[in-house]
Amino acid sequence: MDTTISANSAIYLQLEEKYGAHNYHPLPVVLEKGEGVFLYDVDGKRYFDFLSGYSAVNQGHCHPAIINSLVEQAKQLTLTSRAFHNNLLGKYEQFITQYFGYDKVLPMNTGVEGGETAIKLARRWAYAIKGIEENKAKIIFAEGNFWGRTLAAISTSSDPSSYHNFGPFMPGFELVPYNDTIALEKAFQDQNVCAFMVEPIQGEAGVVLPDDGYLTKVRELCTKYNVLFIADEIQTGLARTGKMLACDHENVRPDILILGKALSGGVLPISAVLADDYIMLNIRPGEHGSTYGGNPLACAVAITALEVLKEEKMTENASAMGVLLRDELTKLQSPFIKIIRGKGLLNAIVINHSNPDASWDLCLALKERGLLAKPTHGDKIRFAPPLLITKEQILECVAIIADALNTLKS
Repeated sequence: MDTTISANSAIYLQLEEKYGAHNYHPLPVVLEKGEGVFLYDVDGKRYFDFLSGYSAVNQGHCHPAIINSLVEQAKQLTLTSRAFHNNLLGKYEQFITQYFGYDKVLPMNTGVEGGETAIKLARRWAYAIKGIEENKAKIIFAEGNFWGRTLAAISTSSDPSSYHNFGPFMPGFELVPYNDTIALEKAFQDQNVCAFMVEPIQGEAGVVLPDDGYLTKVRELCTKYNVLFIADEIQTGLARTGKMLACDHENVRPDILILGKALSGGVLPISAVLADDYIMLNIRPGEHGSTYGGNPLACAVAITALEVLKEEKMTENASAMGVLLRDELTKLQSPFIKIIRGKGLLNAIVINHSNPDASWDLCLALKERGLLAKPTHGDKIRFAPPLLITKEQILECVAIIADALNTLKS
């Protein structure tokens, strides 16, 4: 057993190993408390959180206003199903549609449910409005995408670890290279293409940013070829990149917008799909839904989570602190950092080292020094702290990163 793991932590790790499915490979740390930018393990050690629950905790851990909404609503009513109306659903629907400027919202729970919902909306629109022959509609995705691990999601994946030995796969999906509008326009020549679903910045792939103007060109091509532009803003949205939506950096408006993660501030699964009436109203009663989608507890929490982002100016702070973080990392001039990239507080470094496990080893070294981050796709590490992080905390974290990088010299 790792000698850095306490006997107390080992008890919890052994329970998971024995009774849980082995479908994750977490860092060996057992957490029991969160507050703001910090997490605390079962031994009371404090850590800076540089993953933020894959950007689900943009507002910080256990934000008092969000927790208060959760607790107060939980005392009143948590679930009715959509068999009945409740007194918060309409209020929430009005709030979020006006917040983002769409006619309608379809509330769901998890991010991957949001993606599935967007695909269903696009296919229905293809048959009802665009006039594509039934069962012939195609949706284009970008290589390197990640939006979940359902069969539909892995049917769009170019990552063997997601799809290998899980087939057969869902038909009607095609891939083009990310950040390649020439290939995208070629794909759009097929009149059966009804939608293009894309992350404005690819998160799980390692915070891969497209060229400036890419989203603008995507919007132009979708309009030209009568193809729906679906923006997967589950990880990039809600102030993470220094704008409320990553699409806002180029002032483009998707036809279908998918939100999740920080829509709850990290306290329960909430997702949402937004679109205008000409898309949304093609789905009628009984054709799509969710027992928990739009439950009163989620509605109350989501309203507060969205209010907090604006009231506490988290968009502006993400922008400023992201610049500071990237600048300070650049100043380190570490031979072990090959690339620094990001926008706002969605950032990543690419590790330069002969050891294929160097990224994992670095994350273990960071953990020992009080900072939690996780590798993705081998040599990449995301740095994405909660959006309320301060300048002083950023500087402290960069010092921790610098010290941890020194361990790679051996």
